[in-house]
Amino acid sequence: MNRRTSDPPQLKGFTFSQVLGSGGFSDVFLYDQQLPKRRVAVKVLLSDGLTAASQEAFITEANVMAQLSHPYIVKIYHADVSDDGRPYLIMEYCSGQNLADQYKRQPLSVVEALRTGIRLSSAIATAHAAGILHRDIKPANVLTNDYGWPALTDFGISSALEEDLPSLTTTRAALAESGSTTGSESVGMSIPWSPPEMFEDDPKPDVRSDVFSLAATIYTLLAGRTPFEVGGRSNQSLDLISRIERGAITPMERQDVPSSLLAVLRKGMATNREQRFATAVDFARALQRVELELSYSPTPIDVPNLVVPQPEARIDDNHADATRARSVTSIAAQAPQVISAPSQNVAPPAASGTASTLVAEATVIRGKPSAPAEATLLRAKPAVADTESVQPARRRRGLAVGVVVGVVLLVVAGIVAASTLVRPTGKAAETTTSEVATDPNASGPVVSDVIPTPTLVSAAEGADGSSVVFTWSNPDGVPSDTYVWQRTDGAGDPEKVPTDQSTTQIAGVSPGTKVCISVYVRRDGQLSADPLAACFP
Repeated sequence: MNRRTSDPPQLKGFTFSQVLGSGGFSDVFLYDQQLPKRRVAVKVLLSDGLTAASQEAFITEANVMAQLSHPYIVKIYHADVSDDGRPYLIMEYCSGQNLADQYKRQPLSVVEALRTGIRLSSAIATAHAAGILHRDIKPANVLTNDYGWPALTDFGISSALEEDLPSLTTTRAALAESGSTTGSESVGMSIPWSPPEMFEDDPKPDVRSDVFSLAATIYTLLAGRTPFEVGGRSNQSLDLISRIERGAITPMERQDVPSSLLAVLRKGMATNREQRFATAVDFARALQRVELELSYSPTPIDVPNLVVPQPEARIDDNHADATRARSVTSIAAQAPQVISAPSQNVAPPAASGTASTLVAEATVIRGKPSAPAEATLLRAKPAVADTESVQPARRRRGLAVGVVVGVVLLVVAGIVAASTLVRPTGKAAETTTSEVATDPNASGPVVSDVIPTPTLVSAAEGADGSSVVFTWSNPDGVPSDTYVWQRTDGAGDPEKVPTDQSTTQIAGVSPGTKVCISVYVRRDGQLSADPLAACFP
């Protein structure tokens, strides 16, 4: 039974407008602020049934949100206690629906889901950089502002990375003992989007736990249901917890979602947190690669004061995939390079290639080396003198030069034609495109004598009993190498899936089913000619 909404408090300098919503221990109202003039959302803690835990969560939310300033995090303007003794927060008013209402009405398109995932990753990475875990990422906690941008809210159960976890979670045993099937007794716990480590007796989440919840949220926005919900079957809390612990993600029914995006989401929701993306930024970069694959405009990753650590092994600064740290607040996507006409007065680039020698506003393109030999150079067309001002002697001299040049060109053309006629037919011509294996997702041909073939490390049944895990190595690899794998047994999706990990887990495998894959090494946009072929069992 729904409770009655509390009365809005009288706040000096604010005029009540309407009720926005109600939660477990608070109500949210819309007010008009007089100075500065704007509309604000006021979250008011209930006075009835106020507990120490709810009051502590309310204070935590105020303190946490006051530390965070980000375009995709709801801003907090003020916190105080009303005249009738109720604590309240004055926050940014987001006029749009939350994402839970949106996906229930209609699932998001692929491009909207990618853009939303990258923007939320930016917000979550910013919170992590401040030492804060959100711990309750779900569609209902993502609002939309006047521009349609997502805005993460409800940091009420967040915790510092170094602190012990508050006892605001539940376990399978606790639910079974209490007889609850909905998990309503668990304060601050959203089971459908929670990682398996949150159901342990002594849960110790980290940044990868938030990555799991974010990946589950994006999956929900695409599928129109939670990742572990199965149509026509029981989806109570115990059922969901069992599937989450086994990694039994319900297959996506949409045909327009690319397999590369599904692979990114599966990796983000891996049962073993060691197999997930290490940070929210890594997750965002993977989504950016899918955007580029689909020829969408890449969404920036906005993380203030992001510091890119230098690798332990020094990489040549001129290498196409070398990582360079710059004082920027946005990570630009690796878009194709645009070659412009050079000026005759442009000095050659410095040999060192370090960040200090680069122009501050220059865009550095990585991933696809340019081919100077084939670049088209545009040169200025020489000016033509006014024919009326040319002296007769100069006209005669120009005519003579033109005749000589014409004769020379005729002689050269004859020599070229003769050499073509007498060329030996037994010598192989240059290799044609059809003679070289190419990667359909790459920008160039496969180079068999440069890129190595990966080596199989293991192929084994997954811990959940319904998946197969393949692991490989790249003994002759370089730091910039990535991989591409595909199913070759005819039972799964045959499309090639890019990955930067040396392992993959194929879910939804019945016991005894033979699973086969091919794995390529990808280097500078090219694949190894000979893939690793592996099967299990």
